Amino acid sequence: MGASGLDMFCHGCIPLSWGIAVCGLVVDHPSIGDFLRDGFALKSQLAEFLQIGQSSLEARLPCSTEALAALHPGAFACKAEALVKEVESFYETEVGDGHLYELAAWHLNSAAYIADTLRLQALIAKGQHLDFGGGIGSHALAAAQLPQVEQVWMVDLNGWNRDFVSQRAQSLGLAHKLRCVRDLTAPELPEQFDSLVCLDVLEHLPDPALQLELFAKRLKAKTGAALMNWYFFKGFNGEYPFHFDGPELVDKFFQTLQDLYLEQFHPYLITARIYGLR
Repeated sequence: MGASGLDMFCHGCIPLSWGIAVCGLVVDHPSIGDFLRDGFALKSQLAEFLQIGQSSLEARLPCSTEALAALHPGAFACKAEALVKEVESFYETEVGDGHLYELAAWHLNSAAYIADTLRLQALIAKGQHLDFGGGIGSHALAAAQLPQVEQVWMVDLNGWNRDFVSQRAQSLGLAHKLRCVRDLTAPELPEQFDSLVCLDVLEHLPDPALQLELFAKRLKAKTGAALMNWYFFKGFNGEYPFHFDGPELVDKFFQTLQDLYLEQFHPYLITARIYGLR
């Protein structure tokens, strides 16, 4: 059963694969259970990658969000061109391995929520699948285990993240189906994708509306599906200083979303949404 407790649902126009069985009963792909058990062996893999002991890892995980926030400069430049470069530099260079700790803590502490996003991914992922801003690779690794997915392409600015996910894929026997690249200009990427996932990324971008436009150009017109969410909020106590929340930016984002995408129903009570192109 799904973590939401739903037994049956009307799936509307979602292109179904894993996640549904006869009469609408919810059936998980086996990878969901593997993730809920230990995050695909996340702690042991991270300790091995960072070459630290388990006790050192356990000590750092609880304070990882605060540590990452402390690295943030507090404000980025106002000019658009300089802003893009500053944001890229922050996530690619300045955070170092800090993002690995922060993402690991979050995925382990919010496993039920992450598992529901994996269930949604299993509904739409197929063919050439893009994981944009894939972080520590939970979704990329899960997608690579789906039989309907031919190849997973994980895009992430941070070299630590890419190297860690590549090592995880190797250890899990998934390296043949998962490749990591820095950005969407990588020449090895396919021109178009059958499906894409972009979770907890858009709020980190200085122009998320532009990213929606880029996705629309790379997603197959009639059959492509996208799983996305966003959180344009710096937190009630400023705990997410790296999130963009400007009113004009948010308005432009939602206008672009409504112009280019059509939401599809799904039954999980979470923030992630499934879209097709209009």
